[in-house]
Amino acid sequence: MAQLKYKIATIGSHSGLQIFKGAHDEGFKTIAICRKGSERPYKMFNAADEIISIDSYKDFPKIQNELIKNNAIVIPHGSFVTYMGYEKVEKLKVLYYGNKKILKWESDRHLERQWLKNAGLKVPMLFAKPKDIDGLVIVKFMGAEGGKGYFLAKNEKDFNRKIKPYKLRKYVIQEYIIGVPLFIHYFYSSLTNEIEIMGCDIRYESNVDSLGRISARDQIVLPKIDPSYVIVGNIPVVVRESFLPRLIEMGEKVVEVSKKLAPPGLFGPFCLETILTPEEEIFVFEISARIVAGTNPFIEGSPYTWLKYNKPMSTGRRIALEIKNAIKMNQLKRVLG
Repeated sequence: MAQLKYKIATIGSHSGLQIFKGAHDEGFKTIAICRKGSERPYKMFNAADEIISIDSYKDFPKIQNELIKNNAIVIPHGSFVTYMGYEKVEKLKVLYYGNKKILKWESDRHLERQWLKNAGLKVPMLFAKPKDIDGLVIVKFMGAEGGKGYFLAKNEKDFNRKIKPYKLRKYVIQEYIIGVPLFIHYFYSSLTNEIEIMGCDIRYESNVDSLGRISARDQIVLPKIDPSYVIVGNIPVVVRESFLPRLIEMGEKVVEVSKKLAPPGLFGPFCLETILTPEEEIFVFEISARIVAGTNPFIEGSPYTWLKYNKPMSTGRRIALEIKNAIKMNQLKRVLG
């Protein structure tokens, strides 16, 4: 089997377990790069054939030569991008699945917004300055940190009080849209030029979701608590079937625009992070240009992947399948960036 020449590697975090399981399902050996002290899950679940321990994920470039000798193909995920930053990722010499150039567009919320608007998608309004706030807003920071530090503000005074701990961080002030958050997982194949919906999820966030379990009467007697949006887990969702044509078209538009912004464009897994309103409008507030943790509940596949493949197909396995197909077709360069 040609793929045995190569190994699948990623950082031991985020969606690493799923990526390794999918790699094994398609016949690849795996390498987990773990921060010292975080190796146990990858041993417990027999996920990694080899574990490389490093002091900090910022040391990842130092082990590149070892990975290159192993013909390792690195799969990026949210922790990978957060810990290293897109600038360091762009400089990596190791084999890398995906288009490195696209990470810049997801890491900067202003560039990301330009991308989404060019694709014709609805996006929440942004406020240029705190004094412009005239209703409820959510303040978000740059990068993929799982909602850490996000906060709500209702006016300039409220904003100035809450921004104090984060004064040195870049942020955007975004209109708060009332509706249901829906995170749509896609896969675009650069080999077949086809888009797939892999699944959908909603996020369980602390402490905003737990506050919802306390009545307004009881919240009044609590010490002052500001809602926070740190993601602690993901819950599977099957979206109403009549939404699917729109969701498929949204994914296609995002991919088409990406080909102009950062050739050869976005391919592999990605996620549109949306709000569905009572009027059935779909606002897109973010894009993740790689695998997201919301795919983790679907290690045995989602309803959508069962319909297409009729066998267990996680996003992690779909990545491995794409790489295997590229190797068989002698087209590996088409899936590496």
